[in-house]
This record gives sequence, C-alpha cells and structure tokens, in this order.
Amino acid sequence: MIIRVLGCSGAIAAGCRTTSFLLDDAVLIDAGTGVGDLPLEALAKIEHILISHSHLDHVLSIGLLADTVSRVRLAEGKAPIWVHALPETLAALRAHIFNGVIWPDFTRLPSAEHPTLAFTPIAVGETMLLGGRRIEVLPASHTVPAVGFAVDGDAAGWWVYTGDTGPNPALWERLQTMTVAHLVIETAFSDDERQRYQAIVAAEHTPERKYEAIPRSSVDMFVR
Repeated sequence: MIIRVLGCSGAIAAGCRTTSFLLDDAVLIDAGTGVGDLPLEALAKIEHILISHSHLDHVLSIGLLADTVSRVRLAEGKAPIWVHALPETLAALRAHIFNGVIWPDFTRLPSAEHPTLAFTPIAVGETMLLGGRRIEVLPASHTVPAVGFAVDGDAAGWWVYTGDTGPNPALWERLQTMTVAHLVIETAFSDDERQRYQAIVAAEHTPERKYEAIPRSSVDMFVR
C-alpha cells in the first residue's frame, strides 16, 4: 500500500495545498488543490474519489479533474470515476458545484450514457473494496455531515484519516478495536485562546485539544 500526500494544508499559499491523498494509483481520498500537481497520465488512472465532507478545501479539484480527463477516459472507453460520499455531501455537490452555473454537471457529460463522474452514497460503518483495498467509513463530528476513512494495510495495520472533526468519542471507540499503524489527524487552528474558541465554533481541533482527546497508544500520528 502506497499513500501519497498531495496536500495537507487548510488554505493555499506558496508550497501549501489543501487536503488530498492518493492511495496507490486509483483511489483519491479528498480532492483538495494538491490534486493539480499530478500529471495527466496519473489523473487518468484515478477511478474512485472518497470525499470526507462538502467544504471547498476538500472538494475543489473534483470538477477540474473531471474536465481534465473526460476526453481521455471517453476515448479509452473507461467507466465513470466513482465519487463516494455521504448522501448530504453528494446533494451539496449537485446543488452548489455541478449545477451548470458554478461548473458543468459531469454526471451527465460528455453524455448521460457515458458520464465522466458517477455519485454513489456511503454510510458510517460501511466497508468498501476499492482498488483492491478494503476501506471503512468512520464517524466524524463537524459543522456539516462528515466522515473519516480507514484503509486496511493487511499485516501492516490500518492507515486512518480522521477528516475534519471536533471531539468524537465514537471514532476513538472504533479505533481501539483496530490495529492502527498510522493516524492522520486534522488540526485547523493553533492553541492560543482565540483560536481555541474558533475551533470549538467550527467543530475542529487545535493540536492541544486533539491530543487531549486521543487515547494514549503507540500509533504513529500525523497532525494536519
């Protein structure tokens, strides 16, 4: 299992790209601005996109990716790229992005019979087999409906991405039953008093709040 960090920032600036991970070659986990660093050949290999929630820093590249690879995939006779997300997230994408105003509806382009994208709903607790990898949908607690993802690395243990989440006991209860090898955690704000307040309002974490919430273990943790 190879996971490439395409982006792990909450905003853009020189050297900063928003959240996205590439699992092996075919599965994209969130679709932030880092997707744009991939060459066309790599973009055309993506078959599945897992979306944690509807905020722009996690979905921005879905439409641009679809536009970029649409002709290539059609010429090669490939099936649509499957976008996996909560029903509420898919509804937000349809209403606010793929609406013909912000961006064309690539679930119907280049034709309704041969679309570039296909939306498929997921639910917390569901397990999927994508690109030969077993992936579980984890609970998250955010200002919009949200999830995290765990990828089964077989004997090496699970790679876990929490997504954007505030205090989330259900997540830690589930992780304590798994052999977790790597844990990727978001922290959107710093530890100073004002930022801590903003984090609470935004249902996010600061580094200190995150560590307070995590059960102590020997897992390798990466804080985004």
